[in-house]
Amino acid sequence: MQMFDVVIVGAGAAGLFCAGQAGQRGLKVLIIDHADKVAEKIRISGGGRCNFTNRDLDPAAPHKHFVGQNPQFCRSALSRYTPADFIALVQKHGIAFHEKHKGQLFADRSAEDIIAMLLAECAAGGVTHWQPCGVKKIVFSTPSNAEFSPGSYQIDTDRGPVTARSLVIATGGLSIPKIGATDFGYRLAQQFGIALIDRRPGLVPLTFDGAGWAPYAQLSGLALPVQISTGVHEGPHAPPLRGSLPPEGAAFALGRSGGKKKTRITFDEDLLFTHRGLSGPAVLQISSYWQEGQPLAINLAPTVDLPQALAQAKARSRKLIANELATLVPSRLADAWAQRETDWQRPINEASDKALARLAEQLARWELTPTGTEGYKKAEVTLGGVDTRALSQQTMECKTQPGLYFIGEVVDVTGWLGGYNFQWAWASAHACAQALPLAEAAAH
Repeated sequence: MQMFDVVIVGAGAAGLFCAGQAGQRGLKVLIIDHADKVAEKIRISGGGRCNFTNRDLDPAAPHKHFVGQNPQFCRSALSRYTPADFIALVQKHGIAFHEKHKGQLFADRSAEDIIAMLLAECAAGGVTHWQPCGVKKIVFSTPSNAEFSPGSYQIDTDRGPVTARSLVIATGGLSIPKIGATDFGYRLAQQFGIALIDRRPGLVPLTFDGAGWAPYAQLSGLALPVQISTGVHEGPHAPPLRGSLPPEGAAFALGRSGGKKKTRITFDEDLLFTHRGLSGPAVLQISSYWQEGQPLAINLAPTVDLPQALAQAKARSRKLIANELATLVPSRLADAWAQRETDWQRPINEASDKALARLAEQLARWELTPTGTEGYKKAEVTLGGVDTRALSQQTMECKTQPGLYFIGEVVDVTGWLGGYNFQWAWASAHACAQALPLAEAAAH
């Protein structure tokens, strides 16, 4: 039976980074993954260029860009391994990168450069890598169990049994099963009695079923900048809104109605129409806050004073309303919108002020309720996961299970679109790697 200081299950962003960091501290590290290829989520991220971090992340205020039952949990790890730290590593490996917008950093050439960097860091730490290799069973041996080393984990793998004092779970969430996502990490947490927060798809397109969506399905492929918002009324028995503190870059409106607190979040991003519903950065962002049955409000022309623009067009033009509207929003959208009411299917100078006011208001506040999401097959992340109350925010170790650590997406910490989830992977992995006991310390 082979023995290691630490076994890491999951060779994605968090697992590879933790392995490299731990190996370079002098630990004997084994990383295992059941998939055929390493770090598939990195490989497909950012259009193949990997949005590896975000300059705008504020480690002192994680609630601005992270959601979960307790976004403040990630403050310690994020403050000790910042975007600047990972950028320095990228530069050390000579990887060219650029900022796209809103602090989002991408590799110039390919996500493969980031993967190669992580593998090089593992090699520098002498990490042993078994892939593909499945894990069949994990048993923790206590001092009263003389069969194995006291206080160690026995891991039964496809390549034989191994033991380790420390076990790190970096198996990610349920999103994108076609690249190997499984519920392994959640099942292991349950095995050791560790609480889980309900999981659901995050950063995911929203769907709209039924005939009501048919007029908009024809707009598939159309993208435009919008302002999108959603919100809930929170009563004394209502579940808390994930990430309910106001994040930077998203507006919250707080008030009271009928004794209940009203919380609303708004994003200014691009929207994409699909055959089945809505996608694009705006929808992916709002999906992490949207709750089933909750409506969305979308301003389809957020930079335009629609009442004024339509009033001016009426005073000077004899064109159809759809033609004038096409100067304010994409023409395909203008044509589809004008078909919603007969009062809008005429020259703009013949339209009543009331009809134009109604048109302006509906474009500025298109209210609709999604029937669901595209699910884990299209979700970029998984909301929920291992309850942060069960973990140390300094080390990521379980409070009730010595030597067991959870890092990355498997934990109930989910970032916004734009590199925040990768930074959480790096930061949580770093916190764990620095806390793993060395052989000499463990012996005492």
